[in-house]
Amino acid sequence: MKNSSLVKNSIVVDKISKHYDGFSLENVSFNLPKGCIMGFIGENGAGKSTTIKIILDLVKQETGTVNVLGDSAQNANVREDIGVVFDEGCFPDDITVDNLKTSFQYIYKNWDSNLFDDYLKRFALPHKKKMKDFSRGMKMKLAIAVALSHKAKLLVLDEATSGLDPIVREQILDVFMEFIQNEENSILLSSHIVSDLEKVCDYITFIHEGQIILSKEKDLLMEQFGLLKCSKKELENVPKDAIERVRENQFGVEALVKRNKMGRNFTIDKATLEDIMLFMIRGNKVC
Repeated sequence: MKNSSLVKNSIVVDKISKHYDGFSLENVSFNLPKGCIMGFIGENGAGKSTTIKIILDLVKQETGTVNVLGDSAQNANVREDIGVVFDEGCFPDDITVDNLKTSFQYIYKNWDSNLFDDYLKRFALPHKKKMKDFSRGMKMKLAIAVALSHKAKLLVLDEATSGLDPIVREQILDVFMEFIQNEENSILLSSHIVSDLEKVCDYITFIHEGQIILSKEKDLLMEQFGLLKCSKKELENVPKDAIERVRENQFGVEALVKRNKMGRNFTIDKATLEDIMLFMIRGNKVC
C-alpha cells in the first residue's frame, strides 16, 4: 500500500456534476494518488462511464473541476501521457496489427515500437490477422498493448476486463501490477469483476445513482467492515451505530457491520468488496 500523504495525485475530481434526462451525476469527488490502482465500482447506470468521459474531456461537466496529471486532458501533452481502453472495440475491422503499429508511430510522440512488439509477443497476438478475426480477448489485449506502448503515466480503463476468461484477466492484471512499479504511474480501473479489483487495487471508489458512496484505501475498507449472521432477535443486541446495512433471508439476517463498534461477543466474518457493494445497494438501514 502506498502512503498517499507522500505522493501527488494523478487525478483530482472535485464536485463535478452532469445532468441528463433521467440521470444526474451529483458532486462527484475523489483523488487517485500516483503509484496506485483505483477500482471504480458501481452497478450499470451508476455514472462510472460518464465520470470517466468527463475526466478524459470527452464530455463537459456542468459544475466542478478535474485535474489530470497536474493539468487537464484538454492539454495535448497530458493526452500523450494517458492510455485509454474502453470495453467496446475501437479498431477498424480490416486493419492488421502491423498497420496499427505504423499508424501509431505518427500519432504518439513517445511511441515505442520495440515495446509494442514485446507486448504482442507476450500476449501471443498475430501481426497479419485482421481485426475482424480477433476475439474479444485479443482485441482487449491489443488495446492494452497500445495504451502501454506510448509511455503513458496514467491508464484509464472502462470495463476493459469484462467478458474475458480468467486466464486472460490474470495475465492483464499482472501487466497492471508491473506498470505501477513505477510510482509515477497510476491506473483508474472500472470493472464489474469486483474480485479482480480486490486482488490489485490500492483504492476503491464506489458510485451509486450518480453519487460517491465511499472512496478510500482498499485495506482500510476491508478492515472497517465485516459480516454478521444472526437471528432478528440477536440483531436487537447489536449497537445500532455498528450496523451499516441489513438484509433478511430465510435463515435470519445478515448485517454489514463496522468492526470497531462491535463487542467481543459477536462472531464477525470477512466481507468481500462484492459483499460491501451489494449491501450498500440492496441492504436496508436500521432505524
